[in-house]
Amino acid sequence: MTKLLEWLLGSAMVGITWGLLTFDVLDLQLPQAYREVVWPMPVYLLVVFGCYSLATVGYRVATFNDCEEAAKELQSQIIEAREDLEKKGLKF
Repeated sequence: MTKLLEWLLGSAMVGITWGLLTFDVLDLQLPQAYREVVWPMPVYLLVVFGCYSLATVGYRVATFNDCEEAAKELQSQIIEAREDLEKKGLKF
């Protein structure tokens, strides 16, 4: 199962549960206080998802590995390419 299908399945389950509780399809007769909490729940979940996404991106950026060997290799390839282009008549 791909990550997209996992997210879609989870979202569908939450949406179905929210719809059942909000529109009282199952005739659960929830107290008014519970209905007031359930009604804006998608907005709360969207905010929580946004916070989670920001935290995940921030953590991944903070722990990003530096590849010094790759950087040196890239610099040498850039120098080699410049020398090759200068031989062919390009001026920098």
